[in-house]
Amino acid sequence: MVGWRVRRPGPIETKPLDLVREVIPGPGADELLVRVLACGVCRTDLHVAEGDLAVHRAGVVPGHEVVGEVVALGTQVDERRHRAAFAVGDRVGIAWLRRTCGECTYCLRGAENLCPRSVYTGWDADGGYAEFATVPADYALHLPDNYSVSETAPLLCAGIIGYRALERAALPKGGRLGIYGFGGSGHIAAQVAAARGAEVHVMTRDPAARELATELGAASVQESTQPPPAQLDSAILFAPVGTLVPTALAALGRGGVLAIAGIQLSAIPELDYQRHLFQEREIRSVTANTRADATEFLAFAAAHRIRVTATDYPLDTADRALADLAGGRFTGTAVLVP
Repeated sequence: MVGWRVRRPGPIETKPLDLVREVIPGPGADELLVRVLACGVCRTDLHVAEGDLAVHRAGVVPGHEVVGEVVALGTQVDERRHRAAFAVGDRVGIAWLRRTCGECTYCLRGAENLCPRSVYTGWDADGGYAEFATVPADYALHLPDNYSVSETAPLLCAGIIGYRALERAALPKGGRLGIYGFGGSGHIAAQVAAARGAEVHVMTRDPAARELATELGAASVQESTQPPPAQLDSAILFAPVGTLVPTALAALGRGGVLAIAGIQLSAIPELDYQRHLFQEREIRSVTANTRADATEFLAFAAAHRIRVTATDYPLDTADRALADLAGGRFTGTAVLVP
């Protein structure tokens, strides 16, 4: 098979990924072998390639927004042992969360995304920037059938993490939500919030993203550093820009919550207690997702047709897709198609 490996983590212009030809992996006893039909390109992949995230597996294959077809089952995969039955030929999703211990305090209380022994697709184990991938059957996802493979791939991280960020933001019913950064996650989360009756305000520096936000019905659209026209009840920061934290906090009304959705963030400036935090304003981080988040969001996506803005790239141009992501040269998300 053909795939990409991160051989020399560093700036994307230094070409840290190598295109390789390798033997197709076999599934572990509790795993599925999947032929990759599409893989979304996430900013986390860029952090892995550029070394912003510590190396967990040398030479890893990135990619954790994988839509594929099951081609083989591990010897222990069956309906009795696993949370959902899979068969050869089924369409399946592979997301960021790959495995947890199932035994720690966090796993037992339903917060498996905080498991200290959790491992992740495209970081700890090979992901979807390849023609084939494996996934533990207990962590594979059944997918909605009313989306193309290119539309489905971004749902598996951009969509799921946007959904969790929206939950963490504790938006009251009918409230005002501010979204800072309007890429893959932002444009999906905005539609989920709007479908729930929220008033959505978008702050982004990208003119094309502002145009997309307007098309999707945002109540207001402005530059990322400009205030929205009304106080916000909640806000989500998708852009990995720490200087926007005080900006977003200043836009919140009393009791407002800011959820920071990125796995990596630049330095946060000094905050002023009275202006940014008093009156019970909160900052919450977002760490990965649980399988329950994924199941809930994918069910929502099946019931509410979400517009997914995606640009297809051939698999052998994954390095260019990451460079275009770093340079902001597409709106929405990129998807690799073998």
